[in-house]
Amino acid sequence: MRTIEDGPRGLNEINPEKVGFVIVKARELLSEDEGLSPDASNAADDGGQAILTDSAYGPIRAELKQYIDALDEEEAAALVALLWIGRGDFEREEWANALAQARARRESPTASYLLGEPLLPEYLEEALEAFGYSHSDFTPDEDREA
Repeated sequence: MRTIEDGPRGLNEINPEKVGFVIVKARELLSEDEGLSPDASNAADDGGQAILTDSAYGPIRAELKQYIDALDEEEAAALVALLWIGRGDFEREEWANALAQARARRESPTASYLLGEPLLPEYLEEALEAFGYSHSDFTPDEDREA
């Protein structure tokens, strides 16, 4: 089993910076305007309303999916367990149980499961806070100003 030497906080299965990256990208994904479906009108007089369609929505989702897919099994299980803790399915003190159940979960690929959760960034942030981390510790400076 691979662990991150993280000290007393108990979150040794995944680097909190990786969780922070997922939070930032998930927020970007959720903030994307899905736009309007293109219609037969003249695009020049639509004011660019149809620019952000599903095809424009894809790059951030693809990047986040690829990032999650690249995590090893232990990290992926930890990310799922963190989602469950943030969502309130488990308490911080139940980390070992949540992690064991996340390891056993095989209903769908981890990226699909996580990206299907509309409140993913909020839940992950809540879970990090339960472990004593602040999401702002992992947010790029330019995102903090927003």
